[in-house]
Amino acid sequence: MKGMVFTEFMDMVEDVFSVDILEDVIEKSDLPNDGAYTAVGTYDHQEIVRMTDNLSQAVNIPVPTLLEVFGKHLFGRFSARYPSFFAGIADPFEFLKNIDNYIHVEVKKLYPDAELPRFYHEQKSANELTMYYMSSRHFEDLAVGLISGCLAHFEAAGKVEKSEGQYKGEDAIIISIILD
Repeated sequence: MKGMVFTEFMDMVEDVFSVDILEDVIEKSDLPNDGAYTAVGTYDHQEIVRMTDNLSQAVNIPVPTLLEVFGKHLFGRFSARYPSFFAGIADPFEFLKNIDNYIHVEVKKLYPDAELPRFYHEQKSANELTMYYMSSRHFEDLAVGLISGCLAHFEAAGKVEKSEGQYKGEDAIIISIILD
């Protein structure tokens, strides 16, 4: 997993909770690099799993909720860091439908070794989009947070729900986005 995800996670923990909680999480997570990450490095995703588990214990917030909060934070950072991904995009559905065919292609140019989840989509109606998330890492709650962050970025009210299912015979997390 790219180091930018780790550095942003640690920034969020420090901003939302405290430096002390971040230091405790790092210490309890028994990380091979003692929490020293660079944005361009590549790290084992299990390290962020351990940090999230330890943060959950420290602040008494369930892991899925923390991952959603982190996803919202991360989307805000992506929009600030990569404004070109948003150029000419008018609404959240247009952005979300471009994840695999444009955004992930551009991410691969920047970070050739990035291991990205796959997203497929079906536009159900003008106000409903279904996304199919497929990843061996199972960060579907992070994906839900990113999608919620996307709605907030485009000032679109709506709800985001996830369920288990399949896409073309493969296990997938189904994420339904319904705009108000």
